[in-house]
Amino acid sequence: MLQLDLTSEDFFRDPRPQLRRLREAGPVVEVKLPLFGRVWMATTQETVARVLKDSATFSLRKPDGNVAGIRWWMPGIVRTLASNMLTVDEPDHTRLREIVEEAFRRRAVLEMEPRIRSIAETLAGDLFAQGSPADLVNRYARLLPVSVICELLGLPLADRPKFMGWAARATSANSAIRFLRMLPTMVTMRRYLERQLEHARQGQGTGLIAELVAVEKEGAPITRDEMVSTIFLLLFAGHETTTHLISGSVFELAKNPALRDWLAADWSRADLAVEEFLRFVCPVQLSKPRYVRQNIDLGGVQLKRGDQITAGLASANMDPAANPRPEELDLARKPNRHVAFGTGIHFCLGHQLARLEAKCALQALYTRWPRLALAVAPEAIHWLRRPGMRSIISLPVMPSGNAAVSAAHSAADTSHRAEVATS
Repeated sequence: MLQLDLTSEDFFRDPRPQLRRLREAGPVVEVKLPLFGRVWMATTQETVARVLKDSATFSLRKPDGNVAGIRWWMPGIVRTLASNMLTVDEPDHTRLREIVEEAFRRRAVLEMEPRIRSIAETLAGDLFAQGSPADLVNRYARLLPVSVICELLGLPLADRPKFMGWAARATSANSAIRFLRMLPTMVTMRRYLERQLEHARQGQGTGLIAELVAVEKEGAPITRDEMVSTIFLLLFAGHETTTHLISGSVFELAKNPALRDWLAADWSRADLAVEEFLRFVCPVQLSKPRYVRQNIDLGGVQLKRGDQITAGLASANMDPAANPRPEELDLARKPNRHVAFGTGIHFCLGHQLARLEAKCALQALYTRWPRLALAVAPEAIHWLRRPGMRSIISLPVMPSGNAAVSAAHSAADTSHRAEVATS
């Protein structure tokens, strides 16, 4: 078994050396991960694609129906909230995904761009309202996607601090003890979502939750537990990963002012840049574990029925067989063959929304604060030691010390924020 610490700050600060070691060890290697224990990991884009696309061999469910990766000691509420379209195989996957896709189509995600830009501009203007330096993670990178997903789902914006607190507790569960400590939070989350669904069933809901309830009433084959777990997935997957994409992108640009200026000089380059940040930052580092249903040779390794395997998305994104000079951050990279959103039937449903939010976030931020800089050395930035998610805990930034510009923007923002708040 390869001895690597994939949860250390050194790894998250710069994953490239250890990801290189993973691939050099083979296209499939055995590793040990917190919560999951010993698992195999696909490390190249070829083997990752095989694991994610061949659901007949690599199943998200064990023969007893339990989700692969769920341990025996985890209580029933974990299984309930984990039972969503990301953790089921066919035919249940298509059944659930089609229901959610129908609701998404009704909400027309891409038509939200003007509203997303408006929210981003307001938050960017308010970044230093409480002084400098400001924590970009909690004052911007997290607020934008949680605000957007609240509007999309039809949840009260006043509940944003509640969602952010829940997300913080959930993402800190990197050991069995911490995982068990957050069980009361999971119970609270479930009760909250059940109330929101009940409001929608009584005709008091709006947004995507109301659309899902409408599809349910039209006879869609979905249970009440599946409705809860689906909203849970959309709420937390819909903002947590985008938070880390935005903050990780800003971290890279702060370390590379020439790239920051190149991007800000022509925002038509933003789509290419976001694709490269998805590949290079790769907030979701690993897929959910899969259960191996039958003996198989994968990349020269003999996997046995009952083994567990995860797809190393971050490692695949650094595979030189997929992209030339993969360890270089190239914002003009084209084509860009990354698997940040996965592949196969479980390709991320929210990929359009995540791309749009990241693009709007970067443009609004650097239009308002073109010389935005780190307020501390890059080595002082800390990362959450959670397997599979690359997330900065706090990112102190400053407007490059221009107090006059900062004051002018702060004064101009007062009326603008009031206007947006009432829109």
